[in-house]
Amino acid sequence: MAAVSFPRKRLRRNFTAETIARRSRAFEQFLGHLQAVPELRQAPDLQDFFILPELRQAQRLTCTGLYQEALRLWTNAWRLQIQLGTTVDTHRTLLTLVGLAVCHQELEQPSEARLSCEQALQMLGTSDSHPLLGPFLEAHVRLSWRLGIDKRQSEAQLQALQEAGLTPTPPPSLKELLIREALD
Repeated sequence: MAAVSFPRKRLRRNFTAETIARRSRAFEQFLGHLQAVPELRQAPDLQDFFILPELRQAQRLTCTGLYQEALRLWTNAWRLQIQLGTTVDTHRTLLTLVGLAVCHQELEQPSEARLSCEQALQMLGTSDSHPLLGPFLEAHVRLSWRLGIDKRQSEAQLQALQEAGLTPTPPPSLKELLIREALD
């Protein structure tokens, strides 16, 4: 960490483009150092500090219908999770993908929404008991149908879950789940 040096604050001219750019580069370097230390990168307190406030605000904006503003925050939270290597916290990562999918759907961006669903389905893998699997499959099927893309595999997996009683028929929508979810 000794290699990281933030530009000093001054009494004046703290907000010049040059000063902001230097501080931004230093902060990115600092994040790079944090990412290089596994114990720090995976520390729950660090994840909470960088990601949780953004997720909470994104959730509030989504729940109030401010999808464009929320999408910026969900996207930033997703990038932070990737940059910090915290995508192993599947709950927050999946919730971020729920937020991205919901906002993209509401903003009439079905390809991007479908991509978020696919990323979530890849993370969930063969976890038939995860409560988000059914809703992600349902959204994936609807978005695939809308885009004219083959949906048979997701449809079959969703039907198998429903027949096994592992997800309700129909499953709750991603938007419903996002509204009900408490971020802690």
